[in-house]
Amino acid sequence: MGISYQGASTSPDRTPLILIPGLFGSKLRRVTTGEEIWPGSWQSVLFSDYRELALRGSVDSPVEAFDLAEQVLGFDYYRPLLETLVRYGGYVRTRPGQAPPATGRALYVFPYDWRQDNALHAVALERLIQQIRVDHHDPRLKVDIVAHSMGGVVARYYLRFGPRDVLGGDPGDITLYGAEHVRKLVLLGTPNFGSISALEGMIGGEPVGLGRIPPDVIATMPSVFQLLPHPLAPWLLDADGHTVDADLYDTATWRSFNMGIFARSRTDQRQPMVDHENIDERLFATYLEKARRLAWMLSTPEPRSPIRYVLFGGNCEQTPARLQLREVDGATRAEGPNTGSRGRASAHDLFEPGDGRVTKPSLLARETLDPSAPQHEEAFLPLAYYFFLCERHDRLTSNPNFQDNLLHILLTPMLPWDTLPRR
Repeated sequence: MGISYQGASTSPDRTPLILIPGLFGSKLRRVTTGEEIWPGSWQSVLFSDYRELALRGSVDSPVEAFDLAEQVLGFDYYRPLLETLVRYGGYVRTRPGQAPPATGRALYVFPYDWRQDNALHAVALERLIQQIRVDHHDPRLKVDIVAHSMGGVVARYYLRFGPRDVLGGDPGDITLYGAEHVRKLVLLGTPNFGSISALEGMIGGEPVGLGRIPPDVIATMPSVFQLLPHPLAPWLLDADGHTVDADLYDTATWRSFNMGIFARSRTDQRQPMVDHENIDERLFATYLEKARRLAWMLSTPEPRSPIRYVLFGGNCEQTPARLQLREVDGATRAEGPNTGSRGRASAHDLFEPGDGRVTKPSLLARETLDPSAPQHEEAFLPLAYYFFLCERHDRLTSNPNFQDNLLHILLTPMLPWDTLPRR
């Protein structure tokens, strides 16, 4: 790979690159003390329940993102990708506000408070891009973006709406504001049709180390709601394996099926304790509704597509695709496919190929794995090309095949799909 691309690093093209991490991919610290609260020390990663991450309904959190979580407990998440871009792509790590490198291409990372609403992250991304234009003395400069997991949701929102919040009740028209600021967009493991794994985290807590972030903490994070399965996606089966027509974005559904913060007491010790004193049900309903609007606003057809996205994802891991209804402690509960018995629902019903967190259909913004089924008209994704890797979600960034193809995409000035007619 190095021999193939070292020569390309002398190319006159100097388009800056922004790397956007996914959920949990940015370090967080307290503004007042500088104390790192995510991921924190190795003791925290192994044993903490991270209750200090709860947002309590305020967007003015005394916490800031300050860097990528490149490595946790010795496991590399983003470091190998950054090293490849620098060593073989001719990129130079650069901070906003600094002069761009004299040679090579500027590489920026975009840490953000991944707990917050993705519309807020789009505002911060706009500030970064405008600062890059100032630093490069070019008010019309375009950037390339590589976005991992939820970072792809941030990037897609920005391309469609720029820094405008369209989720507060007045969606407005798709402006494609950000698409005029971006040259190429590469999405890696992005849940374009949502993720059952995110829903499992809201129901049973998010595994971290030897513990879990409890459901009532996750319920304070608007971003996680925005990773839930798309309203078009079949997400629930009964015990016989039949699809259940239930509105995931209605709190009545959560109550009816004892999901997450609405679960009644149970004897299953795998369910993290929920502190009901810290639950704001009205805010929960607000976050659900905003997530519903985001899903539709990202999938409705665009008037035109100045950029075609390149997708990378995994398709070798058995990945949760649906929940199922079970009788537990005398109550009907919707639970993840890895919990308890499956009744008459088979593994084929509950799992689909993917990377362990994002299914292949979700990556492609499809309702079904069946390639003969037509794409739903309200599942628009301006797709240029897609690559599948035999890799887990948390290892996608380190995959050499991804890195090799990524360098080709970024360092080739004009690719075949760049000449396709725009919609």
